[in-house]
Amino acid sequence: MVAILSVKDISISFGSLHVLDKVSFDVGEDEILGIIGPNGAGKTVMMGILSGVFKSNGGSIHFLGQDITNMSIVDRVRLGLARTFQIPRSFEDMTTYENVMVGGIYGDKLSEREAGFQAMEILEGIGLTDRINDLAGTLGLLERKRLEIGIALASRPKLLMLDEVAGGLTESEIAVVIDIVKGIKAQGSSIIWIEHVLQTMVDGTDRVMCLAEGKSVITGLPYEVMQSKIVNDVYLGVDDDE
Repeated sequence: MVAILSVKDISISFGSLHVLDKVSFDVGEDEILGIIGPNGAGKTVMMGILSGVFKSNGGSIHFLGQDITNMSIVDRVRLGLARTFQIPRSFEDMTTYENVMVGGIYGDKLSEREAGFQAMEILEGIGLTDRINDLAGTLGLLERKRLEIGIALASRPKLLMLDEVAGGLTESEIAVVIDIVKGIKAQGSSIIWIEHVLQTMVDGTDRVMCLAEGKSVITGLPYEVMQSKIVNDVYLGVDDDE
């Protein structure tokens, strides 16, 4: 596997609370790496470190052959990193088209004309062309999740980080999101996908890593990880005699 992202021994503490403890992993080219773990395992904080929101207390992060450990958020975006958020952060008083355009103009320095053409392509890819002139604040949950992905795609990332984009959706809606994510991979992007909805990890990823108590406890093929005793113990809460 050719790694597009290499994370080595990242750690972070907030006061006496140790959130991550020497976590290491790689993400390959055109790979979807799923990340699971119980609440408080450090999943979203780890994404914050990768995107530059938080600074790790130790370790290193290399992306596309560059050391980005101390790189700013903006420079990481311009290099090819993008992320979504658990709670969609679209501009509610702007249309879906305008939201994606803003991502292209400020995230990738595109001209307004270039950003407009790109926005149309992205909206088609995420299935929102029928809502192009609708304000983001009028969208339902699935459409808001789609738009959140679209805004992140506007900076043309080499690595897209998804933070629980399937949360709160129905089974059929989750299938739509899985198809969108697979389509993004097919276009040549790598993906880190944090999720509690296990259907997404089994059906939508290439490998899965489980975090527990700030540490990586197992990484492997989705089905193998989901069936492992350690995931039952630390994530699903299943005992041997149940």
